Amino acid sequence: MGYTLIKLVLSPILRLFYRIEVVGRDHLPKRGAVILAANHVSFLDNLIIPLIAGRRVTFLAKAEYFEDRRVAWFFRLGGQIPIKREGGSAADRALAAAREVLEAGGALGIYPEGTRSPDGRLYKGRTGAARMALACKVPVVPIGLRGTAEAQPIGARVPRPFGTITVTIAPPLRWDDEADDHVDRDTLRRVTDEIVDAIGAITGQVRVAHYAKRHGSEEDSRAPGPPEHASNSLSAPASADDPRVLAD
Repeated sequence: MGYTLIKLVLSPILRLFYRIEVVGRDHLPKRGAVILAANHVSFLDNLIIPLIAGRRVTFLAKAEYFEDRRVAWFFRLGGQIPIKREGGSAADRALAAAREVLEAGGALGIYPEGTRSPDGRLYKGRTGAARMALACKVPVVPIGLRGTAEAQPIGARVPRPFGTITVTIAPPLRWDDEADDHVDRDTLRRVTDEIVDAIGAITGQVRVAHYAKRHGSEEDSRAPGPPEHASNSLSAPASADDPRVLAD
């Protein structure tokens, strides 16, 4: 009920203030379990994807959103799943809830980079999307968003109206022969890179060989490396079992 209410209210507002172009809509399944994996450059991404999907999309959202009274109501009303980015039992419970969404035939929204890009480039992907896809034996649909960063840059409290937002949807990726609950870290990294490669192919973003630094985190505090276009050279994460940061 809450999700439907939010969509009914926000959809006409978004379409009034933005020209929203969708390319490849036929690649988006109208039913059945699927993971929608997108680049993440703006808070608006969370609104645009459900708007164009034509079906309910459940996102994994950072737990901090649910601790902020100004926006917590929005995420609870929309049925989003909070996930603690430092990992642990809370993150495990969130991932279990995400798996329930897929097992029920739902659409799960994930940002493989784990957080919003700080500079518009496309960063190394976390392995959560690959883990869920292989464990639940579901396809991943890469989605590329352009124009949302201009409409609402990081730090901007109010979106800038009257821009064009383009959403490009690529053909689903499948790994039916490799689907399993227990896969090795090399497979998880390879599948993750394939997902991010597909997103980069439709957004044209410059690739970066390391994880995006999360605001307020010391992780990846090293100086940014050079742009990376060949995903095969991306190193594996410290732990392929790390479920942290599947969402903003």
